[in-house]
Amino acid sequence: MISSTANQQIRQVSALTKKAKMRRETGLFVVEGLRMFEELTREQVQKVYASESFLKEEGHMAMVQKFPHEIVSDDVFKYMSDTQSPQGILALVKQPHYTLEDILKQPGEPHLMILETLQDPGNLGTVLRAGEGAGIPGVIMNETTADIFNPKVIRSTMGSIYRVPFVYVEDLKDTLKQLKAAGVHIYAAHLKGKNSYDLEDYKKATGFLIGNEANGLSDEIADLAETYIRIPMLGRVESLNAAVAASVLMFETARQRRDS
Repeated sequence: MISSTANQQIRQVSALTKKAKMRRETGLFVVEGLRMFEELTREQVQKVYASESFLKEEGHMAMVQKFPHEIVSDDVFKYMSDTQSPQGILALVKQPHYTLEDILKQPGEPHLMILETLQDPGNLGTVLRAGEGAGIPGVIMNETTADIFNPKVIRSTMGSIYRVPFVYVEDLKDTLKQLKAAGVHIYAAHLKGKNSYDLEDYKKATGFLIGNEANGLSDEIADLAETYIRIPMLGRVESLNAAVAASVLMFETARQRRDS
């Protein structure tokens, strides 16, 4: 059992929760909590860490023994954890890798979320989670979007990180041109939008542009959209949270395709 926070393995786990550079260099990310742990396969996992208290619960030891694992003291686990109330189980998981072609070759007309410099981890995780519910084949992001393997993003996905393909692209402008050449109709969620989002036809190949929480879309990216769309607001609200707006658009697309 590991009982010291000075242990090299414990320091590595702590660094993986805090540093995107460490995650990039190792190709690993941290999954914490029983619910998301239960979805993991042996092939995805490098190692599991479980606290003494967690292993006292019935059935937990048998669950952990299916993987390479280490037992740690409760204090050490609390040091490793990125949550205020640790459940006592976490895993180092191998990062999945996808290409733009992987996303585009999935069955049906594309229904894509395209994110420019989305910064809030909770927003990014929510886009993946809602995206799975709405049936999107994948998420495309520029390189200044938040790290999808940030523990806060992982928790917000509630497991969708395992199932929704995603890709970071070096040149979002060039990627949008590729998508348009492939017949994808690009819509920008924009305050200057003149067309209400629910009056457009999303049954065809569709991609939605969602911008930074504070600044929205850059002009050069927004200009590549076929149409600016808006979500009408009542009261004194000017706009929605980025993840909420993305969810509205994704589920409108899902509704149209379901009803067609």
